Amino acid sequence: MKLHWQIVIALAAAVAAGSIIGDAAWFVETTTFIGTLFLNALRMLIVPLIFGAMIHAILGIDDSSELGRIGWKTTLYFASTTLVSIVIGLAVINLVQPGVIDGAPAGDRLGLSADTGAVLDKVENRGGSDLVGVILRMVPPNLVKAAVENEMLGLIFFSLLFGYFAARLPVGLAEVQRNFWAGLYEVMIHITNWVMKFAPLGVFALVGRTVAQTGWAALEPLLLFFFCVLAALMLQAFLVLPLLVRSFGLSPWRHLQTMAPALLTAFSTSSSAATLPVTFGCVKRAGVQDRVSGFVLPLGATVNMNGTALYECAAALFIAQAYGLELSLLSQFTVVVLALLTSVGVAGIPSASLVAIAVILTAVGLPLEGVGLILAVDRILDMCRTAVNVFGDATGAVIIAHLEGEDDAGDSDDPMIANL
Repeated sequence: MKLHWQIVIALAAAVAAGSIIGDAAWFVETTTFIGTLFLNALRMLIVPLIFGAMIHAILGIDDSSELGRIGWKTTLYFASTTLVSIVIGLAVINLVQPGVIDGAPAGDRLGLSADTGAVLDKVENRGGSDLVGVILRMVPPNLVKAAVENEMLGLIFFSLLFGYFAARLPVGLAEVQRNFWAGLYEVMIHITNWVMKFAPLGVFALVGRTVAQTGWAALEPLLLFFFCVLAALMLQAFLVLPLLVRSFGLSPWRHLQTMAPALLTAFSTSSSAATLPVTFGCVKRAGVQDRVSGFVLPLGATVNMNGTALYECAAALFIAQAYGLELSLLSQFTVVVLALLTSVGVAGIPSASLVAIAVILTAVGLPLEGVGLILAVDRILDMCRTAVNVFGDATGAVIIAHLEGEDDAGDSDDPMIANL
């Protein structure tokens, strides 16, 4: 059975088990242990995979002009798809207006979550300065510490520098570097394949625990907002991105099938970084060469947040509606710009999306307590938007590979990872 079908079955079983068993201590403890073990195994691969993939990719690029060409194409793709996703979120929330019930703001009816205080502690003293902090995180004073803390921006920046200058060594030394980093990358792909054999079990544990602890009752007061965001995410994932794939003469359905293991893993783990090893395997199966995937995917897992930006925009507008504030076109434009920037700027900050929403609320004059309105559905929507983030990264890798003349990208299977 293909891996993505195994994961789908595990998801269904997890929802059923979590709903039936509930938050029984033995079930929560067991699923927590298994889920943490699976997440740890994926996170274990992130640092060596980023170093191996990015340096191997840059060493495989013949000259600096080619690196620059791939770089600007990647930047243009990330910015344009993220902007489209934000506009979709803006349009859906403005059209449906989930923050207005029977013509009146919904804030009084919904109330604030009991966990609002904890969230405010996390976002306290956060603001626009966090956007500037992204530059500081790009140049870590201690690379080992950055690796330990999974500061991906710092790792990516160092990998770019290392690969760029290693490619300019004398021929003999450069060849040694190419062989070493190519070997490391291949080893990491093989380890990833082995870890993914346990994915159905890990997915069952992660999703089963979430359903058992949160249940479905938490969705009831916010169902309209929940389904608005879900609909907007689905438009981005199943309309915008497939249309981009189709524009290059590829099959959107086959592309979705190929990327399914990465999407399902992202949904289960709620982490683009933890899913990165699986995403590499999927795009490799799609025929994307290492020089493109090794550059696009690590960068995308850090800065390309289609789903997150959409959610930030939707949440800010929903909270404004719930408080009875009619945002002007200028204010909505401010929300769009901030959602675009904060989806990148708060990378690496705990509770990143909630921090970004706090930045946006402050900018448009809304109280931070409004974050409490969305807490009940944040966890489940986090799973959904992470899957969209990863799908955007994988689609970008295939498209940029085509733009770089890799005509087989999206159509070929790599037998080395056929189990994906």
